[in-house]
Amino acid sequence: MYNQLGALSPLDGRYANSVKELNAFFSEAAIMRYRIYVEIEYLIALSFEKKIKDFPALTKEKIENLRKIYRNFDIESAKQIKEIESETNHDVKAVEYYIQQKTNKSFHAWIHFALTSEDINNLSYSLMWQHGLKQIYMPILKSVNNEIKKLAKRFKNAPMLSMTHGQPATPTTFGKELAVFHSRLNNKIHILKNQKLSGKLSGATGTWSAHLSAYPNINWPRFSSRFIKSIGLKPNLVTTQIEPHDSMVESYQCVANVNSIMKDLCADMWLYISRGILGQKKIAGEIGSSTMPHKINPIQFENAEGNIGISNAMLTHLAEKLPISRMQRDLTDSTTLRNQGSALGYSFLALKNILKGLGRITIHKNKMSAELDDHWEVVSEAIQTVLRKSGQSKAYEQLKELTRGEKVNRKVLVDYILNLDIPKEDKDNLLSLTPQTYTGIAPKIFDLL
Repeated sequence: MYNQLGALSPLDGRYANSVKELNAFFSEAAIMRYRIYVEIEYLIALSFEKKIKDFPALTKEKIENLRKIYRNFDIESAKQIKEIESETNHDVKAVEYYIQQKTNKSFHAWIHFALTSEDINNLSYSLMWQHGLKQIYMPILKSVNNEIKKLAKRFKNAPMLSMTHGQPATPTTFGKELAVFHSRLNNKIHILKNQKLSGKLSGATGTWSAHLSAYPNINWPRFSSRFIKSIGLKPNLVTTQIEPHDSMVESYQCVANVNSIMKDLCADMWLYISRGILGQKKIAGEIGSSTMPHKINPIQFENAEGNIGISNAMLTHLAEKLPISRMQRDLTDSTTLRNQGSALGYSFLALKNILKGLGRITIHKNKMSAELDDHWEVVSEAIQTVLRKSGQSKAYEQLKELTRGEKVNRKVLVDYILNLDIPKEDKDNLLSLTPQTYTGIAPKIFDLL
């Protein structure tokens, strides 16, 4: 608890318990573990390269012992690496020396063989993001989308007044409006689910020079490609010292897009609650205002909206900065990449709050109906469209004169319709319309998903 109270970042303090699932993927200890994973698996791959006679293939037992180094990695292991780093002032070299401490001397020359630090780092950061995204972030995103789907289905027949430019437009249903968000998220989930990040393993400036100096007869691009695929990434064989992060940027931008969709949802929910057409379930013991006891504030949606803003600010910087380096590389990408977990963390926190907020939603059907009854002018669209069908070219202008900027009641519209020179069938159809029934196929749009 003390550590949380003394934390600089809210993610490590106030919200630590809400985002703790991400620690295994984005903490300082996590990047160490991922680096060890890449180093060990690379070492194993080298041993199975037939043209490397100096380093024979490892036995199953030796491979298992090597893999225990990252499988058994814990906080105490991380502390050991930090102690080494305090002397080396180099975090990747500290990992190499740590592995040496855990292995037989016969392995030492082959640990980090012909590699640059970025070979390890780019693969580690790509794996961290890919694993954290798919194992932790995607499940909560799917849960939010499933809750939206559930609410869309439940309220597909609930008519409500829609707004464009903040003004009464035409009727819709609450379920239909939620179906829009469900559809948008479906698209982003599909992209994130099928996205695979790129990685490089080609030495100091992407030329495999050190590799070739030792073993000129090995097809090192093929070796690297095979290795990168084996750890679940997509090989990028044409790079500078750094993998240019283009695939990561695409993923960041997709998460940022998810954030924007969710911000749109939060704003709409907030406005619906403000209008009184939605309510929120009471929670025993909860306080809405320190002075106004009657209040139930939409705090989950507000909290989410704020955290989404922070997440998108960070993701935008990541997306703009990472594809750019001075010639072969500089270290600006290194310090930036360390924040990808925070960027995802604020989005993750937002999704948790949205899920809570959606779970509290109640619908006020009477209020929705009363709001529609107060705006009969919203069916003027239907009247002018039927008039156009009858060949009246000034139909829009006629209805504009009657309704623009005006609240029109049922009697005014009925009297107007009765005096129209249109076929009886069309007139009867118009007379049967109400703001509650003028919803088109809104109740069926959910079924189009």
